[in-house]
Amino acid sequence: MNTSYASTANVLTQQIQSGLALRMSNTIRMLSADAVEQAKSGHPGAPMGMADMAYVLWAHHMRHDPREPNWFNRDRFVLSNGHASMLIYALLHLTGYELSIEDLKQFRQLHSKTPGHPEVGVTPGVETTTGPLGQGLANAVGMAFAEKQLAAQFNQMIEGQPLNIVDHHTYVFLGDGCLMEGISHEVCSLAGTLRLSKLIALYDDNGISIDGDVAGWFTDDTPMRFKSYGWHVIEAVDGHDMKAIDQAISQAKSQSYLTDGKPTLICCRTRIGQGAPNKAGGHDVHGAPLGADELAATRQALNWPYPAFEVPADIKTAWSCRDKGYAQRQAWQHTFDQYRLHFPTQAVEFERRMRGQLPQHFTPLLDVLRRSQCLAMLTPIATRRASQCVLDVMAEKLPELFGGSADLTGSNLTNPKNMVRALRDQAGNHLSYGVREFGMAAIMNGIALHRGLIPYGGTFLTFSDYSRNAIRMAALMRIRVIHVFTHDSIGLGEDGPTHQSIEQVPSLRLMPNLDMWRPADLVETWAAWHTAIERQDGPSALALSRQSLPRLVLASEEEVEQQWQGAMKGGYILADYAVEEKSVTHSRLIILATGSETHLAIEAFTRLKTQGIACRVVSMPCTNLFDRQPTAYQNHVLPKDWPAIAIEAAQPDFWHKYVGRHGKIFGMPTYGESAPATVLYKHFGLTVEALVQAAQESS
Repeated sequence: MNTSYASTANVLTQQIQSGLALRMSNTIRMLSADAVEQAKSGHPGAPMGMADMAYVLWAHHMRHDPREPNWFNRDRFVLSNGHASMLIYALLHLTGYELSIEDLKQFRQLHSKTPGHPEVGVTPGVETTTGPLGQGLANAVGMAFAEKQLAAQFNQMIEGQPLNIVDHHTYVFLGDGCLMEGISHEVCSLAGTLRLSKLIALYDDNGISIDGDVAGWFTDDTPMRFKSYGWHVIEAVDGHDMKAIDQAISQAKSQSYLTDGKPTLICCRTRIGQGAPNKAGGHDVHGAPLGADELAATRQALNWPYPAFEVPADIKTAWSCRDKGYAQRQAWQHTFDQYRLHFPTQAVEFERRMRGQLPQHFTPLLDVLRRSQCLAMLTPIATRRASQCVLDVMAEKLPELFGGSADLTGSNLTNPKNMVRALRDQAGNHLSYGVREFGMAAIMNGIALHRGLIPYGGTFLTFSDYSRNAIRMAALMRIRVIHVFTHDSIGLGEDGPTHQSIEQVPSLRLMPNLDMWRPADLVETWAAWHTAIERQDGPSALALSRQSLPRLVLASEEEVEQQWQGAMKGGYILADYAVEEKSVTHSRLIILATGSETHLAIEAFTRLKTQGIACRVVSMPCTNLFDRQPTAYQNHVLPKDWPAIAIEAAQPDFWHKYVGRHGKIFGMPTYGESAPATVLYKHFGLTVEALVQAAQESS
């Protein structure tokens, strides 16, 4: 037994023998029950059932500093069963974070620091937003993976001794619901394969969900399931036996010292609503307040004579981690100071990446490289290939850029020239996630939340539906995650309607705080990537073509630069032809287009110009970004009183916001067909001829 564990075990034993340990865990129970009762909504059962697990972990194992919630080398804690939010709020308050009793009293109220489910950025100490079951577990896998990658990149040896500045665990609480969700299979299978030995999951096995006893619908042999994934499994732990929990956590932590260490699942058998004498163990305590009578009976059963929200002074003192956490952070700071002394360049790089800042001179250097590439590559290429060309440049200049694909690397082209595949025992800058789209998206969220890496991952656009809720969570959390969606329309051809995206792009545009890009050529693809990398307040998605597309501007360097500047605003005037009569410029038809249909609009424009028909082509690679531009710019690009038509190989209804109720839209109101792309475009009326005819009728 190492000395640190012996010291922790001794303190725990003393607290158990004195009765203080039970009073400390009962504090969690009563704060949770009181807050749910006052809010008249919430989930008291899970916090009451997990209170003993939480006490042992937070009071005796977690390394964290309430004075500095963002200290990099803190242990991460994720409450995957986020409906038990009062558990983490009670813990954060008791250990000394900036979360007051008054904040707990405002549980589930408007603009409070204690929302119904934990939200990162709202409550100090909350690492991720949880609630959709299973995704917190996936985020934890992402955090543990990021820790392993960064440790391999930055940790050093000096005189035969390790100098580890990246060295922490990721803990996650999860329940039956998390394990029923399919995403748990995706991410836990991958975590086992990658041997994320600093990932420790504590399973709240209480056998109850909202509908009742889960024996009617969840009879998996969970330990055997996780053993098959390659996890270290500690079975049959009494979730109310504090010594047993302590020994299990210590055993789990020892996995990180083994060369073949594994992630650990600790199966804790608990009683939901522990302490409530009449409702504990049943589903009535899951998602509703205890009620006044049961709450009073619980106080009596737990020998808790204090009024609601009162924490006795001795318990406050015992729970506080402010001094201990400060000492842990200072010890790490001493290690980092030594690291800086011996490895100054790496120390500067580490600090930059932890701040989330791009390298110095990154933007001007990127501009030079962009101009060079855009002037050199003039032949038609697919925008998925254009994306790879951009990545070839960016990946060399941005070491934190971390890619991946859901078993479609060679199709998504998320592999830059300097790609090194991350494996179980090999650090890299690209992960093959396997056929796990949802898991990939949620793991990327965890990587981004951890800090130090900028994740991007690829799949076919139609499979974004698998990833959708994780994309939504990234948008809700306002984190920098980049999704590369290729094969974006009927343009993929013969694979047919199962793979041809129709409604995906319009629906993703409706997701608040997600930037949905559909670039039309290399220049616009550069704009999409550049904006996504520089954006730190939300995710971005790129919808890219399988088929080759021509460059939109092949003139002077100045005109290419003008196209770039316009694309960086999300929408811009690509081509314009006015007819003047007696010094009066008449309004002209606007043709709006995105992605692979933009060159069709340009071809139609050329024909209309020869016919003397005034028209304008507006390229809209990112409507979300365009809509954030000043009103004056939007009105300049799209004058309100000018007639407009739109073309996009996608569900058409979205475009009415720009062309009006009666504006003509060429789109895909139905699913596609299996045929070559050229045949499909003609079959569905997405042609230059159709655009020209509509323009003639509108002029």
